[in-house]
Amino acid sequence: MSSDRSGLLITLPARPENVAVVRHAVAGLAEQLGMAEPGIGDLKTVVTEACMNVVVHAYDDGAGPLEVEAFPEEDGLTVRVRDFGGGIRPHPAVEKPSLRIGLTLIAALSSSFEISGALGCGTEVKMHLALQPPQGDVSPETTRQAPVAEAAELTIGRPDLAAPVLERVVGALAARRPIAVDRLNDALLLTDAVSARASEAFSDDRLRFAVADRADGIDLRIGPMPSGASKRLLDGLALPQVGGSLETLADELRIDRDEDGEYVVARFAAFAD
Repeated sequence: MSSDRSGLLITLPARPENVAVVRHAVAGLAEQLGMAEPGIGDLKTVVTEACMNVVVHAYDDGAGPLEVEAFPEEDGLTVRVRDFGGGIRPHPAVEKPSLRIGLTLIAALSSSFEISGALGCGTEVKMHLALQPPQGDVSPETTRQAPVAEAAELTIGRPDLAAPVLERVVGALAARRPIAVDRLNDALLLTDAVSARASEAFSDDRLRFAVADRADGIDLRIGPMPSGASKRLLDGLALPQVGGSLETLADELRIDRDEDGEYVVARFAAFAD
């Protein structure tokens, strides 16, 4: 419903499937206000991170409301994400870095960022994003460029952690590149699909990945795996019901080999075709 600030006020259960509802609603408001496309991409990222922190960390029993307010203010859009639980904090079973990474990414992509609250009193994350890049700035493509980094190598001991860990890493690296929102969504969909089948491809319970931040996009490298495992992993991406495959979500998907074993490499270009 509309708030008294001519914006949006959304209240819904703090469940993972509701985060997309919030993201699209806030992005729709930003589009109506004339926010530049790179800014809308950043907005979707910070809203998702803030809401997922509530979903994962705010309520000990896993139940409770998520409240999101978005309203125009000065030359940008301000978003408040609130919970009414024990406050956003890591549960004992959740790694603390998962919370720090999300809040660090929000702070990096927002024009201003505040977090307030106390244990037992809930938490509020407030973010402000400009509608347009500041006058005199170079193009968004240049401002979002970052030095090319070496690949981040990940070994994940539990298969069920592969998808959330890889999503965060890919999302954080994509935020540093002018990758289109649609291409980021494709990358995350393929990442989820690969993560779901990766445990079948490795000979033990330790899943090994590398995510490379390139000047022209992002590379996801899975392996090393035993001989034949790469093909089985790719075969598992087929969608026989529609006569297609999730392979098409990547700009390039190939199998590499070296003395250590086989690798599946997925490349996502920074710019949409």
